[in-house]
Amino acid sequence: MDLYAGFPYWLIKNPLNNDNNALHENIYADVAIIGSGITGALVAHELCSHGISCAVFDKRPISTGSSAASTAQLQYEIDVPLYKLLKKTSEYTAVTAYRSSLQSITDIEDVFLKTKIDAEFERKPTLYLASNKRGYRELQEEYKVRKMYDLPVSFIEQEQLRSEYDIDRYGALRNNESAQMDAYKSAISLLKFHEKYNDLKLYPYTPIVHHEATKTGYDLYAEQGNIATCKHLVIAAGYEAGKFLPKKIMELQSTYALVTEPVSPKEIWNDACLIWETAQPYFYLRTTRDNRIILGGEDINFKNESLRNALLEHKTNKLLSNFNELFPDKKIKVDMSWCGTFSATKDGLPYIGEYPGMKNMYFALGYGGNGITFSMIAAQIIRNKIKGVSDEREAVFGFARE
Repeated sequence: MDLYAGFPYWLIKNPLNNDNNALHENIYADVAIIGSGITGALVAHELCSHGISCAVFDKRPISTGSSAASTAQLQYEIDVPLYKLLKKTSEYTAVTAYRSSLQSITDIEDVFLKTKIDAEFERKPTLYLASNKRGYRELQEEYKVRKMYDLPVSFIEQEQLRSEYDIDRYGALRNNESAQMDAYKSAISLLKFHEKYNDLKLYPYTPIVHHEATKTGYDLYAEQGNIATCKHLVIAAGYEAGKFLPKKIMELQSTYALVTEPVSPKEIWNDACLIWETAQPYFYLRTTRDNRIILGGEDINFKNESLRNALLEHKTNKLLSNFNELFPDKKIKVDMSWCGTFSATKDGLPYIGEYPGMKNMYFALGYGGNGITFSMIAAQIIRNKIKGVSDEREAVFGFARE
């Protein structure tokens, strides 16, 4: 299945990587990673940085899966608000998930500082808007539990929201701990960095059609007929990881996004903060380094590619309408729009680690709207697992969580 359709901004903005070829010989690596998006790239970074040899495989060109269509907002908030997550799971799981997501933003920032990679990473505040009176009550409840667990948050009432942001909503939650980046550019840059300095092997155009457990790890059979042998196997292939799992753990959804033509500074709202809302499906927006605005949302349950793609024009117009309702005095024009497919879980949390009974096969599945922050967490947990280091987050994000 094609993961997206239309014209994702990042693919047009950045050059394609054409430096690597498909697997054409039998190879060995300590760790084989299936999936070369931002998840696979972060896993490779953590492992290569600790002296573990890795090979990355992808059936597509490097990093051109869902990372190329990501709007790349990094927030510690999870799709399921904390007050609701506390009702779905244990207190320890819910609070640890939020605190881990908060820490992962700084950890991602550190990755790019240490490697000196320009991922277009920028720290930004987040504004979480009440879509209606019900949303306002939800934000009040969410504010209380975040304060209770010492998570960064402030409450903005309607008058302050109007005066500071020129937004007419009942209220909002605000924090200063978010960020934004270019997920496609950063994934390629990380992979190329470790290819240069840590002998990372990259194999695009290499579908893995079969895998077999051995006494010492796994044999991976490429479509071309060659075999990759590894001690550990990491599945970082998003929704396509389903073929490696014995049961279905996620639901597919279609999502829509657009990027505007460059706008003048006066069309950018205060702080150029990330904005999202309580309504479901939620509408969200961010800016880019070259003064564009990205709008996204209008998610629906995925049925098939044809229906998803056929709705692109309608959903693009709806995103524009949402923006005009929020900022009636600002003028924008669509430059590119696209749609994609992503996976979501019932509790909004990722699945990370070994599936019971599948030794030395690790899943890095950052499902939901926080895929990049979850990917950082997954990379660290898997690194620790392979090195034999205990990590309390393994139980929180694992397949056997409460």
